[in-house]
Amino acid sequence: MAGGGAQSGRRARPQQETGLDRELEHLPAGLRWREWMMRVEAVIFASVEPVRRETLARVVGANCSIDLIIDDLREELRNRPYDIVPVSGGWQHRTRSAYAPCILASDASTRSVPATLAEHEAAVLMAVAYFQPVTRGDLSKIFGKEISRDTIANLRADGFLGPGPRSPTPGAPYTYVTSKLFLSAFGFETLRDLPDIEALEDAGLLNRNAHIDVAPDQAAVGAEDDE
Repeated sequence: MAGGGAQSGRRARPQQETGLDRELEHLPAGLRWREWMMRVEAVIFASVEPVRRETLARVVGANCSIDLIIDDLREELRNRPYDIVPVSGGWQHRTRSAYAPCILASDASTRSVPATLAEHEAAVLMAVAYFQPVTRGDLSKIFGKEISRDTIANLRADGFLGPGPRSPTPGAPYTYVTSKLFLSAFGFETLRDLPDIEALEDAGLLNRNAHIDVAPDQAAVGAEDDE
């Protein structure tokens, strides 16, 4: 490539422990931007979990805008069956929902979360997401029936739940919060993206007015604080 010889010494100097040339100063601006776009997309495509901004910054120039790179990538993918979407504080390749029936019909092995939740487990998981940090006893009050230890254990084993702070109530029982895997698996960028709780109430799956013994200053604890 033209100009490569003049810059060979610069490219030979390690800019990171990996030796990756992030700045690409030997390239014209247009080609440099294109290469940064391909690098960012390659990292997102290869990752099994959402890729955070600081991770992507390791493969582009110091003055490169990750947000603009993502915008340009999404524009190029506009007519493709997949997109790059914000999930759990990062970005991830996701198939567009319109093609979900095709993927299910194909019975192809996918990179999606392998756990298959029973309907009642999914309802419990969503209740934790809305009311976290929450105890098993609190969940039982929400659903009007006992939530078994096995249900909580299964959700923890699948990686959707994690331990929260001890409840300030007598006996200091354990509380539970959702994990980053929960956000990623359900396609939420943050807990603020949860659907309207009224939909779950209308379906009779939970009761928002149930009395829950959670201290006010703990109400925001959850996946969003697990940075």
